[in-house]
Amino acid sequence: MPDTFIEFLTTFSQTIMDVLPIAVIIFGFQFLVIRKKIPNLKRVLIGFFYVILGLSFFLMGLEQALFPLGRLMADQLTEPSFLTGANPKLIQQVALHWSDYYWVYFFAFAIGFSTTIAEPSLLAVAIKAQEVSGGAIGIWGLRISVALGVAFGIALGSYRIVSGLPIHWFIIGGYIIVMIQTLFAPKLIIPLAYDSGGVTTSTVTVPLVAALGLGLASKVPGRSELIDGFGLIAFASLFPIISVLAYAQLSEWYGKRKTKLAQQIDE
Repeated sequence: MPDTFIEFLTTFSQTIMDVLPIAVIIFGFQFLVIRKKIPNLKRVLIGFFYVILGLSFFLMGLEQALFPLGRLMADQLTEPSFLTGANPKLIQQVALHWSDYYWVYFFAFAIGFSTTIAEPSLLAVAIKAQEVSGGAIGIWGLRISVALGVAFGIALGSYRIVSGLPIHWFIIGGYIIVMIQTLFAPKLIIPLAYDSGGVTTSTVTVPLVAALGLGLASKVPGRSELIDGFGLIAFASLFPIISVLAYAQLSEWYGKRKTKLAQQIDE
């Protein structure tokens, strides 16, 4: 218990130092540039305290739960005896192929989908998008399309780590697809789709994805944690753009098809 308390105090002090520049800029502009008092200053200060307190607990949770959990799952799923079912004593004689890691890809897909659905920043963006669009953009439609994009991206990124293929092939290819989609997608959805790639890389998704990538690279033979372990977050940022643009394009096509069928029936 004392060790945990000391760790909390250390994390709390570090969080204060991290948040301090933001507070200095906000309060500095308010008092020196705008030159007006902050309404409900007491509530604002209490809110800042809650933010620092929450961030401190969150960072401790990352170190004690999410990061170890991600690495543990990667370690277990890449264990040669688990992948092949071979006797651990004879495992050195078994040559592993990228297709043997199918449970890793399935887990990466599942963890990408579930963490994105739980992402608070995505929920906030989806709610605002529905309000601004007058209901044209559904909350669940946007969340599910983004989650599918993240899930596919992380699964593909896990395959890249296992196979050892250069990351720039995937990223360049992905952005070529995005540019082509941008030319044909509804104008309403393009800015939102580009923002969707950013909101997915937030508090819930990043820790587990980073831990999975590092754990996977450390266990796959011939992979470097530094070179191969990082990069999964780039996939988590890119593929939601593709999935949201595709969702908008399919919705537009379905709407036009429905309208055309209704006109044919009327005729």
